[in-house]
Amino acid sequence: MRTRKTLQRALALTVLAVLPAAAFTLPAQAAATVASAPQAVGAAAPVSFVDLTASPLPSDHKTHRITVTYRNDTSADRTVAPQILVESPDRGPFLSPSDVRLEVLTGGHWKTVPLASQTGTLYTGLGPAKVVLHGHHTLAQQYRITVLKASPGTVHPRVALYA
Repeated sequence: MRTRKTLQRALALTVLAVLPAAAFTLPAQAAATVASAPQAVGAAAPVSFVDLTASPLPSDHKTHRITVTYRNDTSADRTVAPQILVESPDRGPFLSPSDVRLEVLTGGHWKTVPLASQTGTLYTGLGPAKVVLHGHHTLAQQYRITVLKASPGTVHPRVALYA
C-alpha cells in the first residue's frame, strides 16, 4: 500500500529529528564544492526531499555502489543532507539493520554507517550528513551496500532539503 510507505517515511522523518546518527563527512571530491553547515541548523527539520532513482535491493551478497548526486541550480547556498532508505516490502518480511551493511566514502576510506529502523524501513541519519551546498555546485556522496541476509526490498536514495 502506498499509504503505508508514505506513513513510514513520515514516521522516519519524525524520528530523524531526535535520533543521533553516525557522523560521516564528504569525500574529498565533493568537499571542494561544499562547506560544513553551521551548528544552528542541526535541529531544523527538512522542508522537502528530492527522491532519486530507487532500485531493487541486491540479493547476491556482493558489494554494490550507490552515488547520491544533487545539484544546487540556484545561486543561493542551500543546506542539504544525503540519505539512504532501504525499504522492506509492504507485507514483510521486514529488514533489520543487521541484514545490510552500508558504508560511506569518507576521506578516501570506507566507513560503516549505522542504520536506524522504523516500520520496516532502514535509514541513515540526516543530522551529521547536513552540508551547505553552494549555489551552482554539485554534491556527489558515494556509498556502498552489501546485503548480508538476502531479502526483498528497495534501495531508495534521496536528498533532504532545508529552508
